[in-house]
Amino acid sequence: MANLKEIRGRIASVSSTMQITSAMKMVSAAKLKKAQDAITAMRPYAEKLTELLQGLSATLEGDSGSVYAEQREVRKVLAVVVTSNRGLCGAFNSNVIKESRQLAAAAYREKQVDFVTVGKKGDDVLGKLHNVIGNYNHIFDDLTFDGVALIADRLMELYREGTYDKIVLVYNHFKNAGNQVVRTEQFLPITPVEGDVELATDYIFEPSREEIVETLIPKSLKTQLYKAIRDSFASEHGARMTAMHKATDNATELRNQLRLTYNKARQAAITNEILEIVGGAEALNN
Repeated sequence: MANLKEIRGRIASVSSTMQITSAMKMVSAAKLKKAQDAITAMRPYAEKLTELLQGLSATLEGDSGSVYAEQREVRKVLAVVVTSNRGLCGAFNSNVIKESRQLAAAAYREKQVDFVTVGKKGDDVLGKLHNVIGNYNHIFDDLTFDGVALIADRLMELYREGTYDKIVLVYNHFKNAGNQVVRTEQFLPITPVEGDVELATDYIFEPSREEIVETLIPKSLKTQLYKAIRDSFASEHGARMTAMHKATDNATELRNQLRLTYNKARQAAITNEILEIVGGAEALNN
């Protein structure tokens, strides 16, 4: 059995770790509330904008559609992988990285697949195994729509110039604090609406339907990317809060076990001392 000094050291170490994980849990819980409110507020806007854009695009005739809706033979694919800059959030980062690597190995195994990373953890892994053409790890330092719009502009430029035939987003979708789902979402080309589409309401278009669509498409794509990164940001704090909650519970359980072991060892030591005293007294009497 370990000596008392060693057990006391382990108890102090576990207690210190428990304080750290508990503090990180509370910090993530506070940040999660703000991030959750942000993504919940923007989802209806992003979904309605996408719905309106798809409806307008589907009603355009002939070759009047946008270059961003152009369907090409897919030879080169660009995957935008959204992770976090920090760890200690369970399987949050590893799940996204695993899904990204499976895209390259299975879904697009006969295509050239390159990566753009948003988040240091993804960049650290994918940068060693695949071709990463750019990283935007700084975006989480000040997550704003304008900052994300610059990334979207670059992605649209790469597609417009024909550098890539397809661009997909891989990120964690926020469902709740304890549940994040990895999503692979097509960014470009714009997903066409199947079947005949008629607008539910009669609109008067000014200046024209084509010009409105051309204006809405970049805005919709920027909003789509911003929503994905916001989704991932909220998911990160939810995953970290859950991971730190479990770590705190495990540390508490381990500390209790160590305290029980310490008390047993202390009682055994006291019993041995009493036996030695009694034995010594009996030897003197004899």
